[in-house]
Amino acid sequence: MITVCEVRTKKQQKEFLDFPLKLYKDVPYFCPPLYGDEKKIFRDDYVYNDQCDTVYYNAYKDGVIAGRISGILQKAHNKKTGEKRVRFTRFDSIDDQQVADALFDAVEEWALSKGMDTVFGPMGFSDLEREGLLIEGFDQMSTFEEQYNYDYYQRLIENKGYVKEVDWNESRIYLPEMWDEKLEKYCRLIMKRYNLRIGSAKNINDFLDRYADPFFDLLDRSYEHIYGTVPFTEGMKKMMIANFKLIIDLHHVAVVLNEKDELVCLGICFPSISEAIRPSDGHLTPAALLRLLKALKKPRVLDLGLVGVSPEYANRGIGALASLFVMKMLRDDGIEYAETNLNLEDNYAIQNMWGRFRRVIHKRRRAFVKKIGG
Repeated sequence: MITVCEVRTKKQQKEFLDFPLKLYKDVPYFCPPLYGDEKKIFRDDYVYNDQCDTVYYNAYKDGVIAGRISGILQKAHNKKTGEKRVRFTRFDSIDDQQVADALFDAVEEWALSKGMDTVFGPMGFSDLEREGLLIEGFDQMSTFEEQYNYDYYQRLIENKGYVKEVDWNESRIYLPEMWDEKLEKYCRLIMKRYNLRIGSAKNINDFLDRYADPFFDLLDRSYEHIYGTVPFTEGMKKMMIANFKLIIDLHHVAVVLNEKDELVCLGICFPSISEAIRPSDGHLTPAALLRLLKALKKPRVLDLGLVGVSPEYANRGIGALASLFVMKMLRDDGIEYAETNLNLEDNYAIQNMWGRFRRVIHKRRRAFVKKIGG
């Protein structure tokens, strides 16, 4: 017998959080989120509560937990787009269509009760969260920023009537075989033509004091029309700044300013921490902290994080500058390769940018959509 219940008690919350850790216990490609951060979704003061309504469900088969799912009514996104959508996220299930159907039935009924007419996902509270269902690349290590899932998830979701809305791909990029002198020369010309210069900072605190506010403004403007994005709130900014302080290295940051000291481009890469936190299921044990410190101090792999380009400069060769910055990070710090994380398949500017590298497209993710309520 299959039953679905809304997560309300501490016990149910723990079952919700622990289920994927048990489901993927023996999967070497699965990287969990930090357990302490994930627990915060159940707090009354969670950073997204001012713009979202949420619901969480556990599914049980013969009394044993067999799946979970969350529904998010992201009001800021609906206001921006004029749509009536609910996001599904944190969907995990055993390979059982009845379990999956029961979970999606619960979210769809909740969405209808909120007056919504569409369910889509997997999408978190914002694009700062994990998004997209892995549909190719099941033998590749997941980055910390993205989620791993079994291949049967796609079948479970499509059998419930969901269809493709967008795809992302993920690439592993290496330095080109020969250093691109022409690219470097072209970038110098771009800098000179538009009176641009490289921004600097003494340390992380100085960097955040100088660039945090204009960076978030830049992201809002440059990501405005990107799928699933929402404007930054003050709470989201504070959360991101706190995370930046823990993992940013100024060697992995690129800042471009114009002659008025206005931010034109800012990109941030992060040391890969997947291997550091995976063995402890996302718990920051003493051993995990030691692995984490080692990964941050001498990274072998970089995860490409946030990149913002002022719309006024989007067609002025800034992509070439971003490519050169990443190349220099790989070369100067002896990085083996970088993971791009998610890039929309029709975002040709970013897709073309990686063409300057030795590139292997090794993962693909998908967001699904379904109209509900007849």
